Amino acid sequence: MNQYETVFILTPVLSDAQMKEAADKFVNYLQGKGAEIISTENWGLKTLAYPIQKKTSGFYQMVEFKADPTVIAKLELQMRRDERVLRYLTVKNEKYAAAYAEKRRNQKKEA
Repeated sequence: MNQYETVFILTPVLSDAQMKEAADKFVNYLQGKGAEIISTENWGLKTLAYPIQKKTSGFYQMVEFKADPTVIAKLELQMRRDERVLRYLTVKNEKYAAAYAEKRRNQKKEA
């Protein structure tokens, strides 16, 4: 299993409950496909660099997980189908990126 990070931007017109529900949908989907969730982070409402679908801000979410490579295409298909998702990006973490992500998580826990 490889380690991945997925960052996705949700539309800003969602309430907090709807935003949490949308993020949980993808986490539950990954767990259903046998992925191991390492961490999830809510980065909050941020201004976009350029308008996407006439929206200038969005809720950023990050999910870090370990999964088989076949799961990624299915996850991205689910994100493409969900109208609440403006953009998404999935990146495979190499060993140095995974070590850095673990170090960053530990620093957040201490603070």
